[in-house]
Amino acid sequence: MTTIAPPAERTTGKLLRAKEPTTTFRQLDRRTRRFVASSAVTLFALIALSAFLLPLLFMLTSALKTEDQIANGEILPQSPGTAMIDGEEAVLLNVPFDGGTRALALVDPGRQESVFVDPADPTTEIVWEGNWRGLQPEYSLDPTWSNFGDAWSQTSPGMGRLLFNTGVIAGLGMAGTIISSTLVAYGLSRFRIPFKPLILGTLLATIILPRFVTLIPTYVMFNEFGWIGTILPLTIPHFFSNAYNVFLLRQFFLTIPKDLDEAAAIDGAGPMRTLLTVILPQAKGAVLAIALFHFFYSWNDFLEPLVFLGGATEWTPVSLGLARFVGIYDTNIPLVLAGAFIAMIIPLLVFLMLQRIFLRGIDLSGSVK
Repeated sequence: MTTIAPPAERTTGKLLRAKEPTTTFRQLDRRTRRFVASSAVTLFALIALSAFLLPLLFMLTSALKTEDQIANGEILPQSPGTAMIDGEEAVLLNVPFDGGTRALALVDPGRQESVFVDPADPTTEIVWEGNWRGLQPEYSLDPTWSNFGDAWSQTSPGMGRLLFNTGVIAGLGMAGTIISSTLVAYGLSRFRIPFKPLILGTLLATIILPRFVTLIPTYVMFNEFGWIGTILPLTIPHFFSNAYNVFLLRQFFLTIPKDLDEAAAIDGAGPMRTLLTVILPQAKGAVLAIALFHFFYSWNDFLEPLVFLGGATEWTPVSLGLARFVGIYDTNIPLVLAGAFIAMIIPLLVFLMLQRIFLRGIDLSGSVK
């Protein structure tokens, strides 16, 4: 019996390679996907943080420079190094040799040959052939810390007094904002009030009203009260709540179940005790958020102190004091930046210490009822 073999397959003479399977992001295991995602988020956060901190770093390094270093365009607060040779100050230059470069002190410059001295061995002179003007100086960090002391003492009526005045104004306004906004938000979120939607809408409509529109009528009213030249216009109005803060707190209070209020009422708690023992402990993040919002606003506010304080220098805040300081030392950039850095230290430290609670508090959500 004969068998017929199948016809031979044609070959093209090329070696066919099997296609390697490609791995996509979805085919990775869960742990690898989580690592890749977290790495991408971390990288993005580092880039954003670097972009945020670069101006602050530039401000700090500029405050540590001298006016000559600013004029020369130095990136860091550095100056050419010098050495004392035979009682005279000589500049240090990077002199090239066969084995590399050495930092030597120039004692006798010349056109074709110059005499250098090693600061470690001043008794030995080294003759170098070449033009010394093409050599790069040996730089060393030379921060001018005295700029901060000068800025502290030369501001009027003194940086310490400015910080104290700003702390008092911001602290009193912050206390008034917390008390008034909490009470108003509690009433709008927990009680049946006639025309509540109209009241809430009118309150929120004041957010879009620029304060420049009400500045002149407010000034006239405070002048009739005899408050101009005192800190009362900067503190008392905050005891009558703020629409933005009321809205934030109301939205947060709406997320707290009303069953807790009913349980407190069964135990004999009144509305104020319910607010203090049930609502506020759960809303401390939101309360701290509005407190810090007002603190930063009051610390940086310039217009209202300028208008309402008038010539009362005993209550000048740091924003107004720095403006006058810049007007006097506007050409001394390092001194001005040193004063500005001192003024922002306290808000920066407050934010860094309370950032977790602050960020948790501004993440407000809830349903509008």
